[in-house]
Amino acid sequence: MSVLMEFAMFPTDKGESVSPYVSKVIKMIDESGHNYKLTPMGTIVEAESMEEILAVVSKAYKLLEPDCKRVYSTIKLDIRQGASNCLEGKVKAVQDQIGKVRT
Repeated sequence: MSVLMEFAMFPTDKGESVSPYVSKVIKMIDESGHNYKLTPMGTIVEAESMEEILAVVSKAYKLLEPDCKRVYSTIKLDIRQGASNCLEGKVKAVQDQIGKVRT
């Protein structure tokens, strides 16, 4: 099983720049061993189960909770049975199609 999650989580009570808080979350994800990709608008994480993905969300919030009175989050999930390595595979599939169109 592959569970892809695109999410963003940040405090809304810390001014314009929230990178010190986001970096705490990204460090936790990096140390978790999950495959992930940081983007300017959020982070995409891949896990093998819903439980693992939801644990990432919970840990992220727990990192911010002590210092933040208000936290905003968006979460999108793509759950696929019998698949793995979708974070890279989905992008490669589109890139392969683009290559076919150009030739």
